[in-house]
Amino acid sequence: MGYKKIEHYDEECTKLLSSHYKEVIENIGEDPDREGLLKTPERVAKAMQFLTQGYEQDPAEILKSAMFAEKYDEMVIVKDMEVYSLCEHHMLPFFGKCHIAYIPNGHIVGLSKFPRMVDAFSRRLQVQERLTDQIRDCLHETLKPQGVAVCIEAQHLCMQMRGVQKQNSITTTSAFSGAFMEEDITRQEFMSLVKGLSR
Repeated sequence: MGYKKIEHYDEECTKLLSSHYKEVIENIGEDPDREGLLKTPERVAKAMQFLTQGYEQDPAEILKSAMFAEKYDEMVIVKDMEVYSLCEHHMLPFFGKCHIAYIPNGHIVGLSKFPRMVDAFSRRLQVQERLTDQIRDCLHETLKPQGVAVCIEAQHLCMQMRGVQKQNSITTTSAFSGAFMEEDITRQEFMSLVKGLSR
């Protein structure tokens, strides 16, 4: 556990996953020994390790690694952070943007830690609702700010490639704490800034 970026792949895990993906390829009617598919099981095994590396990272430690005492007490917004995750129901990707705001209460965080924290949560099997709450809770519990606001806008391939096949659907989730929960004007300011500044 802890904050450690994976730069290599576990050999035993790769071997085990590869054997399972080879069986999957066979079971859907393909030939895993065909030239184009020979290395596919291993590639997918490594891709899955990368896409789920968040299980081996501690998002709170990521934030703590760059916390600084500071008197600034106005809203800080980090917006348009790219999010890539896997839906836990079909293991298909969902992706979009995450917007975070917080009001400091004696401490600020290095800005690069926000996308790293988001990645640590998103690189797991997820649902968008839980992901939104986890980001809010981690910030609130670790930084102890006056308030936290999180908004995620994402497209889900489980809706676009299969099932209802609605290619233009976007799911928006939000979560608030502290001042953003208690004060309508603060929450509205965050949402209007996110809406007004989003591309």
